[in-house]
Amino acid sequence: MLKNKKLWIALLIIPMYILVKLSAKFPDTVDTLYSNGLYPIISKLFRYTLGWLPFSFGDLVYGFSIIFIIRWLILNIKRIWKDTVNWLLDISATASVIYIAFHVFWGFNYYRNPLHKNLNLEDDYTTEQLITVTKKLIEKSNTIHLQIAKNDSLRIDIPFTKKEVLKLTPNSYLALSKTFPELEYHPKSLKKSLFSLPLTYMGFSGYLNPLTNEAQVDYMIPVYKFPTTAAHEVAHQLGYAKENEANFIGFLATISNENIYFKYSGYTFGLRHCLGEIFRRNPDLYYQLLPTINKGIIKNYQEVRDFWDAYKNPIEPFFISTYTTYLKANNQAKGMDSYSYVVALLVNYLEDKIL
Repeated sequence: MLKNKKLWIALLIIPMYILVKLSAKFPDTVDTLYSNGLYPIISKLFRYTLGWLPFSFGDLVYGFSIIFIIRWLILNIKRIWKDTVNWLLDISATASVIYIAFHVFWGFNYYRNPLHKNLNLEDDYTTEQLITVTKKLIEKSNTIHLQIAKNDSLRIDIPFTKKEVLKLTPNSYLALSKTFPELEYHPKSLKKSLFSLPLTYMGFSGYLNPLTNEAQVDYMIPVYKFPTTAAHEVAHQLGYAKENEANFIGFLATISNENIYFKYSGYTFGLRHCLGEIFRRNPDLYYQLLPTINKGIIKNYQEVRDFWDAYKNPIEPFFISTYTTYLKANNQAKGMDSYSYVVALLVNYLEDKIL
């Protein structure tokens, strides 16, 4: 009886897999029924249930799960040969439950309409458009930098603790929701990761737990990066699964915050992405633009680079490669390169706007 039950649970992965593949062909349906229908209910339910906890419940689940899996494998290693069928059933049934829960609780958001379509934006741009927007972002970033530092050569140190930044992040979405009501963020469930050290060595600054809908931020990254990273993870929490779209929404949310330090973090975040794309297209032009940026902004960029350089290690490329494979398996064909698509959203959204 138990064996049959495990078999049925294991086989459930097949219809779910088919449903996932079909979802990729019907993004309008996913938008209507899931991303704007079922998912907001699921997300709010999790956030009401777990958001009030001062620690990440999902991280505890991850930790205990790792310990349990290692213990189970050690205790059941002999079953691989002595009871192969039941051993495989145990593994398959567990994988099936996780696969189904992942997609029902969050993963179907990967198959919704692309953001540029919902915003009526183009999904491509010319180098001339990129230059126009980059110069706008340089001017705006320089202006805000000078308002804060009063000196173009000083690095900006955000005068908030990381805990305070997490508390202020919902204000970004409160302001943004006046333009985009669907981005209202309440209740919140934004926390520091209990695994910040290993997360840093893996090369990641935050993540959303799809099984508990808690957004986690690496507590070791520089405070300068905290506003945009926290806003990025909230965008995931609101149902924007793709990295490029979460970056764009995180940018919009951060620059919408009334706090000038959040605006600084947001505008320089967008500028960095545009500069990276200009360097890829035309390195000579990149080096022409660089001297027009306040030295203090460059120092903030260098601060972040120095941080990540300090934690480089031989296994980091393995985790990056694994995550790239994950992204490709979830409707992001370019893997980690899909992050650069945020520039298309930035350029087409900002081109005709006064910053």
